[in-house]
Amino acid sequence: MLAPSCFIQNPNPRFLPWELRSPRSRGGCIRGTTSPVLRLSTLSQGPLRCAVLGAGFAGLSVAWHLLQHSSKESQHICIDIYDEVGIGGGASGVSGGLLHPYSPKAKLLWRGADCWKESLNLLSIAEAAWPSRDSTSETQEFDQELDGFIVRRGGILRPAMDLKNLNVLNDNAQNCLASCRIEPVDKDTAQSLVPSLRVPFNTAFYMPNAVNIHPHRYLQALFLACENLVKEMSSSGFGGTRLCLHKKSVNKLLELQGLAPEGEYDAVIICIGAKADMLPELSGRLPLRTCRGVIAHLQLPDNIGEEYSDHSPSILSDAWLAIQGPRSMYMGSTWEWKSRNYHPYVSAEEATNALKELLPKASAIYPDITKKWTFAGARAGLRAMPPLTPHGSLPLLGCINDLLDGNHTCKYWLFGGLGSRGLLYHGWLGKLIAQAVLLGNEEDVIPSQLTSWRRRSKSCYN
Repeated sequence: MLAPSCFIQNPNPRFLPWELRSPRSRGGCIRGTTSPVLRLSTLSQGPLRCAVLGAGFAGLSVAWHLLQHSSKESQHICIDIYDEVGIGGGASGVSGGLLHPYSPKAKLLWRGADCWKESLNLLSIAEAAWPSRDSTSETQEFDQELDGFIVRRGGILRPAMDLKNLNVLNDNAQNCLASCRIEPVDKDTAQSLVPSLRVPFNTAFYMPNAVNIHPHRYLQALFLACENLVKEMSSSGFGGTRLCLHKKSVNKLLELQGLAPEGEYDAVIICIGAKADMLPELSGRLPLRTCRGVIAHLQLPDNIGEEYSDHSPSILSDAWLAIQGPRSMYMGSTWEWKSRNYHPYVSAEEATNALKELLPKASAIYPDITKKWTFAGARAGLRAMPPLTPHGSLPLLGCINDLLDGNHTCKYWLFGGLGSRGLLYHGWLGKLIAQAVLLGNEEDVIPSQLTSWRRRSKSCYN
């Protein structure tokens, strides 16, 4: 069974061990030298102080873009990231890692081109940062499988499962992005890509530019990119810039003002997915539904000589298969609605039930999965599913001070409800929320389609 990330015992839980040794050491806290600092709102009170709750796709995207945009605007910024487990400890780290901008019917999602572009940009940033880990990283924080891929560029293949499905996929494929093509292929071509694949209606839809990632390794690399940027900013005269990762659970928003190292925070960005509704200040005030998903890890045993080709795509169907290597894949996912269980641990009973549900779906298009592959473990995450809108199920963004009781000088922001599309949405939306935080308003930055949920919430709870 795949074990969740272990918690590192620390005599001072507000800082990670490497920060305790030296203020200039790499790791949880990166500090520059003392120099004149600039705050967003004033020149005299120091850098902008931000707390980011969550170290998953949303939280690390926000952190990166806050650093990047503050650097461009010559603004000093201090960012504290809080996550009770660490990098990728929540649902993001349990993601299957399949990335493309389309719905299950191959329809381009709302603002799919922007989301696709920004996600690929963050992937390239993470890949560029990853080689620097060997000389600077602390081994206890980084994945032990250091030599594995971050991004696998094998494409994704979706067989048509019935005549109606074939017609819908074929129609929607005509409007695909040039940067992520959808190519109808016949049975022979599909089986040349994935030998033994079943193609019931002799047509499959191939996305050669689609990718799948190793979620935890990607998030570690993105965090490393943030740290490298802080170092660059410090050497360029932005000595007041700081980035700290705190392995600490925040159970109430009010706790944060007592945790701020240098006075209270100017902005708090909540990026903790389904756990946002568990904060007492927001409980029952967010239009989110929860859904627990179990993902199974499958491997080829040593006595099987044949491997899954490095050039063969991952597979989408009623169950998806995300290839993680020539002898490893993830299969998902189950959907347990209204669950409140966010723990990644999967019991033997839950794993058995997941396999009973997923294996028949997967073997219907890839029969080798029951003939050659064996179960190696399972993990689970709790998705925060947003409400349906005329534009589809869109994440929730925006300033939420009006939803909170009392008056607050700190601005509180929500970046949540990414559902099962966190990997696609995190790049573009992280950029938008970071820009809004730095500007102090959202009207000229965040599309109204992403903030309209707040009006309905206000009417319900005011």
